[in-house]
Amino acid sequence: MARISRRAAMAGTAAAGVAALARPAVAQRAVDFSGRTIEWVIPFAEGGGSDVWARFFAPYLAKYLPGRPNVIIRNVPGGGSITGTNEFYLRAKPDGLSFIGTSGSTQFPYLLGDARVRYDYAQMPPVLVSPTGGVAYLPARFGIRNAAELGRLKDTELVYGSQGATSLDLVPMLAFEVMGLKVRHVFGMRGRGEGRLAFERGEATIDYQTSSAYLTQVTPLVQAGTAVPLFSWGVLDANGNVARDPTFPDLPHFVEAYEMMHGRKPSGVAFDAYLAFFGAGFAAQKPAMLPRGTPREIVAAYRKAFADAVADPDLQARKGDVLGDYEQAVGDQVDTLYRVATTIAPEARAWVRDYLAKNHNVRFN
Repeated sequence: MARISRRAAMAGTAAAGVAALARPAVAQRAVDFSGRTIEWVIPFAEGGGSDVWARFFAPYLAKYLPGRPNVIIRNVPGGGSITGTNEFYLRAKPDGLSFIGTSGSTQFPYLLGDARVRYDYAQMPPVLVSPTGGVAYLPARFGIRNAAELGRLKDTELVYGSQGATSLDLVPMLAFEVMGLKVRHVFGMRGRGEGRLAFERGEATIDYQTSSAYLTQVTPLVQAGTAVPLFSWGVLDANGNVARDPTFPDLPHFVEAYEMMHGRKPSGVAFDAYLAFFGAGFAAQKPAMLPRGTPREIVAAYRKAFADAVADPDLQARKGDVLGDYEQAVGDQVDTLYRVATTIAPEARAWVRDYLAKNHNVRFN
């Protein structure tokens, strides 16, 4: 199984900042939230994936935080999640009574250097990171049986129904570019569901769906012989290495698929850019952080509470529809995946910005 490390790409001041935040204090004061109400800020509207994720975790977190406080969700939508995250970063008090959960669509503007962003992930200590996954697939009519045969399509224009060049669909865009596939991205899809319907109508000829949608909506197409899975995005292990998605253990991950197609491992600045956005969009998609300057004893209390929550037998029994089979990063595992989700090498950022400007007319302020 191919394994590519991102540890070198995660070095630098951002990594050092988070590591410093996470160091245990020599002497810690007791933390007690008895009788208090804690706000979990979600910078998205109610009912979305991040909102569902937070509401699923909230009662378990309340159970294990010292003093068993009440944990409520406060939705602050706007600006594609930038508005609420800016507000939290600039105003939240480091007293443990509020924390924030973001998603890939919040990490992407930060990685791209969006001028609207006022938050700095390196300054917010992480306490939980949740991954997700997805699978790319083709119509069976192309006669491609697996990723090793993708070279037969290198001169064929494929069509992908996209939600936008800087949305989470940036991950498949970069993957197809690295792989050397000729793909025309048709923007305007309001969700991956619309992209799948375009695929079913024959308007799109390559697609990906997140794990849950793939299992429920695409697996029947595969079973009917009309779609062929190519690869999953994969996951990251505790050391930052790409590994197979536990939901799809028989499918190669993207790095393996590249090797199957080209006979060598991927490398170069475009691949570095792909790894950064893959981490932020999938392998470490949803992090939860405390405000900058939060005392270490409070950080430690939250990390322990999330670790205990994840181990709770009731959560384990109910996690399937929300968390899937993915291992939640808690405790000491948080730091590595958090750096993956929030760090990009300057040359990789410059390459992505130039690529988006030249190929998709994206303008950066």
